[in-house]
Amino acid sequence: MKFLELIVPCHFGLEAVLKREILDLGYEISKVEDGRVTFLGDADAVARANIWLRSAERVLIKVGEFEATTFDELFEGTKALPWEEYIPKDGRFWVTKAASVKSKLFSPSDIQSIMKKAMVSRLGRVYDVSWFEESGEDYPVRVFLYKDVVTIGLDTTGESLHKRGYRKLTAKAPIAENMAAALIGLTPWRKDRILVDPFCGSGTFPIEAALMAANMAPGMRREFRAMKWGHIVSGKIWKDNIEEAKEAVEMPSETDIQGYDIDPQMVEIARANAKMAGVDHLIHFQTRSVEQLAHRKKYGFLITNPPYGERLGDEREIERLYAILGERYRTLDSWSMYVITSYEKAQQAIGAKADKNRKLYNGMLKTYFYQYMGPKPPKRNTSDQREDK
Repeated sequence: MKFLELIVPCHFGLEAVLKREILDLGYEISKVEDGRVTFLGDADAVARANIWLRSAERVLIKVGEFEATTFDELFEGTKALPWEEYIPKDGRFWVTKAASVKSKLFSPSDIQSIMKKAMVSRLGRVYDVSWFEESGEDYPVRVFLYKDVVTIGLDTTGESLHKRGYRKLTAKAPIAENMAAALIGLTPWRKDRILVDPFCGSGTFPIEAALMAANMAPGMRREFRAMKWGHIVSGKIWKDNIEEAKEAVEMPSETDIQGYDIDPQMVEIARANAKMAGVDHLIHFQTRSVEQLAHRKKYGFLITNPPYGERLGDEREIERLYAILGERYRTLDSWSMYVITSYEKAQQAIGAKADKNRKLYNGMLKTYFYQYMGPKPPKRNTSDQREDK
């Protein structure tokens, strides 16, 4: 079976989580860069990565890489790649996105146009045609230019991997599903621990946690563009991997995952989304304000995306909200708190400096992931004990 290099983009700052996920699937990492991880696999890996990766944005088959400082070099380098191995005679192909950083070629529209012409030139010669109907399946291409190195990938995913298929209704400023999953992955939370989101909105953090607790593959209920590329990834491979994902589901007998929101309409939306995801029975949603945040047990986790400047607009109201969050957190015995926000004064308002602070980008918005780490729970005397990391 032919081996491939697969490029997997992710949110900037969350590469370590994605790398761990890929290693857990059993693949060899070939490169880690800002915003993407590349690994070695085969056709089966295309399906498994799309179905299982929680923190990824999409999965690209690497077609080639070369240096280009002029548009002539870009044309010739693109034309030299074996496009016929991927795109059939009737395939519809185009460069859907071009990104350039610290490179002499920086115009996305020019890069896209020249690469399309180069692909037409190559495939026209191979298929002995002067015009393409492009009546078949879609083969979108993505290109990254960094320091004049051109990296080209074929998009196997289609709609971004954060589209799990369960979130039909959202809050005004929801956190993406893949980012929520990655942030949970940055914490020591495990399915036998308490997790509470006091600003749950449409329920993304609790739902992603519940999917992890049940070992449910995030992509097993959706479709991918490469499902129609039988010459690259067979239908049997997709079918086998989806069946394997379904068989891997292990519903826990008990969980303590909770989501609160002051807006009863958002709580109903969160419940509907959780039901769509198949994990509504694992989560307790409730209409409750942050002032009512409380829990009698120890060693729990607050993981949340509170409202901030872009969402509230009133500086005094924002400060008051974070102050209340800090007060309620201090009443919780031996808990940890993880907060993602763009509010620059969050630590001052909470009333304590975070143990760790990671800068992340949620789309184009600069955010901070403040990590307040409580003590580890005592070790349990059981044979299957898993020590928190």
